[in-house]
Amino acid sequence: MTEPFHDTQTSSDGYFFHLTRWPAETATRGHVVILHGVQSHGGWYHNLGRVLSGRGYQTTIPDRRGSGKNMVERGHTPSYRRLLDDVIETLRAIRDRDPSAKIALAGISWGGKLAVITAAEHPELVQTLALICPGLHPRVDPGRTERLQIAWAFFTNRTKHFPIPLADPALFTASPTGQAFIAGDPLGLRTATASLLAASRFIDRQVCKARSTVQQPCLLMLGGQDRIVDNAKTLNYFNSLPSRHLDVITYPEGHHTLEFEADPSRYALDMADWLDANLSAPL
Repeated sequence: MTEPFHDTQTSSDGYFFHLTRWPAETATRGHVVILHGVQSHGGWYHNLGRVLSGRGYQTTIPDRRGSGKNMVERGHTPSYRRLLDDVIETLRAIRDRDPSAKIALAGISWGGKLAVITAAEHPELVQTLALICPGLHPRVDPGRTERLQIAWAFFTNRTKHFPIPLADPALFTASPTGQAFIAGDPLGLRTATASLLAASRFIDRQVCKARSTVQQPCLLMLGGQDRIVDNAKTLNYFNSLPSRHLDVITYPEGHHTLEFEADPSRYALDMADWLDANLSAPL
């Protein structure tokens, strides 16, 4: 069984960040880049990485700047554009190493926002798009008072930290083991700066604009018991995309983080099957 290895990359603004990579166990069928959620990091998704690796997909999960193994400027970003540039530079690095690479971009939870915008703006870098319980329409958000405090801090002290409103591990999963992992995760992000939280608002606006642009084959995976994502609004958004190939898989008993379900291989294998049909199939 293939194990991941840890890699590093330096962004164009000099930020040094960490990535988790799984090499393809068989002849490479494509490359998959996975963007994690606001609190999580690459260490949450080893099962998904292993399954995709076993099916012939080189898989990369970059820890978003300020999260996971990235300890510099914890919970911060200079701007929403910088987050998108980090993703684009990761994709271009893969294309530079393998000019003929077929690349799938996957976004989990909050990472789904960045994935949608990137696919819309750079179709030359993204052949297929997979959204796994994407946070396009969250049900959990800062309250009105905290939103005002964040807005004020954005203009007066952008590095001021605020709690991420996902403190209860039960929001992510019903699994006691999964909840214990999340609660004790030393790399999980529990606060974010005013700049990152404001960037999330700017990103929401760009997600709305991307709605009319995404043309790639798209997969949407939803957990029927998701307490973080509004599934109905997410499905409406997804079905409005101009892509001619939209597939939806719903796990009726699934919660927000499918990686912590009793059988996490189920969604991973479903994703691999979809990639076989839509990314690595002959053109």
